[in-house]
Amino acid sequence: MRLAIDNGGRPICEEQRGATFTSASVAAGRMVGKTVRFSNRYRSSSDDMTRIGRYDNPYTSFEFRDPLPAGTASMVEGLETEDGAACHAVLWLPPGATPKTVVCLMHPRADFTRHYAVPGLLAAGYAVWTQNSRWVGNDSMLIHERVLLDVAAGLRCLREAGFERVVAIGNSGGGSLFSYYIAQASRDADRSTDTPGGDPMDLNHFDMPMFDGIVYLAAHPGEGLFLLDVIDPSVTDESDPVSCDWKFDMYDPANGFAPPPQPSAYSDEFLAGYRCAQRARVERIDALCKQLIAERQAARAAAKESPSDVASVRRATATKFISVYRTEADPRYCDLSLDASSRDYGSLFGYRPDIINYGPFGFARMVTPEAWLSTWSGLSSRASIPANGPALTLPVLVIDYSADNAVFPGDTQMIFDSLASADKQRAEVAGDHYGHAAPGGGEPGRIGAIREIVRWLSDRGW
Repeated sequence: MRLAIDNGGRPICEEQRGATFTSASVAAGRMVGKTVRFSNRYRSSSDDMTRIGRYDNPYTSFEFRDPLPAGTASMVEGLETEDGAACHAVLWLPPGATPKTVVCLMHPRADFTRHYAVPGLLAAGYAVWTQNSRWVGNDSMLIHERVLLDVAAGLRCLREAGFERVVAIGNSGGGSLFSYYIAQASRDADRSTDTPGGDPMDLNHFDMPMFDGIVYLAAHPGEGLFLLDVIDPSVTDESDPVSCDWKFDMYDPANGFAPPPQPSAYSDEFLAGYRCAQRARVERIDALCKQLIAERQAARAAAKESPSDVASVRRATATKFISVYRTEADPRYCDLSLDASSRDYGSLFGYRPDIINYGPFGFARMVTPEAWLSTWSGLSSRASIPANGPALTLPVLVIDYSADNAVFPGDTQMIFDSLASADKQRAEVAGDHYGHAAPGGGEPGRIGAIREIVRWLSDRGW
């Protein structure tokens, strides 16, 4: 399905020409007339230190918190990628004539279709495209090289609809996804031809339209680099979630940990060994994944030679998932003197990372070897802003939240320094990772962030 333009200059689905799209009408189920908002109240650590979780409902962290402007129109767009996969997006339009500029929000696995920035951007007069990948809500088999084709499908749809300018907003993990895409799209040839797991994936064979600019909003350097900072290096047995080498346990008082909410104090010697041990654990998991992939490739070769051998076919088809326990262990969660900011105690998820670290909720918990290497390995994944930054020559705005518990000042500076663009700006906004107010109250971070984005777009006549 492709977008078309009606006589009023507003995109419509080709199969629904003549339909009138308003916020109060529904055309074949494609218009959204009622807005559901989530308060998802943020609690500072001072509210109740017996509380573990940071948010009342972490599953709505990216959702609307403000009303849509009256007269907003929206429609769902089904996309087919060039490799035959399906993904979906929502095009949000402000009242009046269709804008010339559309801003795009997307994450490799999170649902961004009702992102908290949408209402504010619409109120400023911009069209907003919120897209999900083919692996929305599921990172167990997420291959970034494939998701690049999802990005391309969305861009192609918007260009065909007649938008003059398409600007990416890379929020959280969306920043490294868009960076990887832009770096590959900027090459006329010599694009990546495989995945980190060794599967053929020649991006030279695909159409990859280009963005006109990019905003990094609370973006981390990359999902793999992020995990490299938070993975618990004290794990000694990947099959045992409580195995522990106490020398590298940041939650052991002998290493500087203090009972919450008291701040911990880690020595430079401990931190140096800790970071090396984190890298060593990722190296071990990488090696395991490569071994499992080699075993399956050998099984496939055997099955090809004996296609009637049921056992061989089963071995060739079977995929062994790996479990990655304890990924809530960045010393910056507990020692606020490290990479100092206005954040409060704890991690992105809560005030007791020492407990959350052992729970079922976390990053990269269950993945295929291929997904680990492409997405979560800080040593093998190519979805890295610092790695792709030298190819980023578009106009850039980098926004960081002052009290972010997941992306720290050093991370944002590393991102900013890596970008080759001659037109780049950085802005800090008071708030937490999800655009709530900073500890102590005040204006929600999302309000200040949208204000900076609108200023930056307006300064360029966009």
